[in-house]
Amino acid sequence: MMGTGTTGHGPNGPWDARDGRDTTGRLLRAATGSGARLIAEAATLVQGWAVLADPIAGAVYSAPAAAAADGVHAAAAPHDHPHSVQLPAAGAVLVLAPAPATPAEHTGHVAATTAALLEVRGQRAAELRGEQMRLHTTLLRLLLAGHADAVVDALGGGAYTHVTVYRLTGEDTPAAHQVLWRAVRPTLTPHADACTLLGRLDGELVVAEVHRGSDDGRILRLVSRVCERHGLLAGMAGPLPLAEMSTAYCDAAAARHSATPAHRIVPADAIGAPRLAPLLPAAPYARWAAAVLRPLDPAQQHLLLVWLRTGSKPSAAEALGLSAGTVRARIREAARLLDADLEDATVRAHLLLALRAPAPADSAADAGSGSGSGSGSGSDEAALRNAGEARLEALPGGILDTGAVRAWAGGLVDGLEPRLRIALICWLRHHARTAPAATELHVHRTTLTTWLHQCADHLAQNLADATVRAEIHLALKITRCGRDAPADLPRRGGRTYRRA
Repeated sequence: MMGTGTTGHGPNGPWDARDGRDTTGRLLRAATGSGARLIAEAATLVQGWAVLADPIAGAVYSAPAAAAADGVHAAAAPHDHPHSVQLPAAGAVLVLAPAPATPAEHTGHVAATTAALLEVRGQRAAELRGEQMRLHTTLLRLLLAGHADAVVDALGGGAYTHVTVYRLTGEDTPAAHQVLWRAVRPTLTPHADACTLLGRLDGELVVAEVHRGSDDGRILRLVSRVCERHGLLAGMAGPLPLAEMSTAYCDAAAARHSATPAHRIVPADAIGAPRLAPLLPAAPYARWAAAVLRPLDPAQQHLLLVWLRTGSKPSAAEALGLSAGTVRARIREAARLLDADLEDATVRAHLLLALRAPAPADSAADAGSGSGSGSGSGSDEAALRNAGEARLEALPGGILDTGAVRAWAGGLVDGLEPRLRIALICWLRHHARTAPAATELHVHRTTLTTWLHQCADHLAQNLADATVRAEIHLALKITRCGRDAPADLPRRGGRTYRRA
C-alpha cells in the first residue's frame, strides 16, 4: 500500500488511474445498495473509518459504529482532527480518517467520489420526498381516525403497540420539517423496533414515533435540537397504546401551551399532575375524586382535563380538533352533570385535582398497610353511602390541613408583598384575565401587568401555565390569614392607585 504524502508512491508502486477506476466502481456498487453500505465501503478503501455527520441527527452513518462520536466531533471541530478529511455532502459532513499508510491522492479520490454519490442519493431522495411526506401525513390522519391496524400493515406489519406524539409550532416550521425529515430518515422504515412518521397537519408539525412499548429517547433528542435551532415550541405525549393516538394527539397540544423559550418542549405528564396531589392523603382523596366524577364518562373527563390544562375553551377546541362552540356546549353539559359552577376558580382547581387523582383501588392498597382489614372495608362502605354528598366546591374535611400540605403552600407563596398577593388572588379569580382584574383592583392594566411579572419572578413559576395557576390559587387559599380582598390593597394615591 502507498504511503501518505503527495508523491503518489509507496511500497506497492504509484497510485494510478486504474486504481481510481477500481475505487470508483466499488463505491458505485455500494451506493446502489444504501447510504450505510457506501460509507462502509469508503471506510474499507481508506483502511480507516468514515462517518456521515448531521448537525441535528449526529452520526447518520458510521463505519465502524464506534467511530460515530469521533466523526461528529471532527465535523464540528475540524482543526482538532488535522489527519481527517471533511467534505460537505447531502446537507451533512462526510468525515474520512484514513490509515497512515493510505496515499493522500487515494483518500482524496475516495472522499470526493463518496461525497458526490451521497449528493446523488440526496437528490434522488428529494425527488421522492414530496410523495413520501404526503404518505406520512395520510398515515397520521389514519391513526387519528382510529385505523391503527391499517397503519401497522402499511409499515410492514411490525408488532407495533404504542405511540409517542410530538406537536411543534413556530414561524420556522417548514424549514424544521425538512431538517427533521433528513435527520430521522434512516428510521423511516421498520428499524430497531420503531418507525417514525412526520407530517404537517393544520399548519403544525406532527411527529409520531410508533414502537413496541419502549422509547429510547432518540426522537425526543432530535425534536429538542430542532426546537432550539428553529425557535419552535413543542408538546409531547406518550407512550400510549396505538388505539389512544387521538388522546396522545390532544395531550401533546395541551402540553405545548405550557412551553416557553426557556423550556421549548414539555411532556404532557409534567403539566397535568399538580405537585399538591402526591401530598394529599391517598384514600380519602381518591374516594372523593371517584365520587365527584361518577356522573362523567371518560370522554367528558378527558375534555375537561384538556380544557383545564390549556386554560381556555378556544385552546381546548384547537387541541381537541373541535369547534369552540362544541367545546363550550360540552363543558356546560359537564357542569350540569357535576352540579358545579365551573366558572369558579376554586372549583376548577378542585376539578383538576379530581381528574388527576389515583384510582380508589390503588389508594386503598397503599393505605391498607396502615389499617386493619375491618376498618378499611368499613370506610369503603361509608364512602359509598356518602358518595352523593361529595362535591367539587369542597375537598374532604382535613385533607388540606396537614403539615406536608401547609409546608408546600408556604414554600410556594410565602414572602409575597401584600399588594402582590392581593393582585395575584384577584387575577387568578378572573381566570388570568388582566382587564377585569385591574378594574376590580382599581389599578391600571399596565400596573397590574408589572405586578404579575414581579409575582412570577418571586415565585419562580410560569404563570402562563394553567396548571401552575391552579396550584398557586390553592396555595394562596391554604395560607390565607386575612381577607386578601381588593379593598385591602395598600394605596398611595395617584392615577394608578385610585381609591375605590
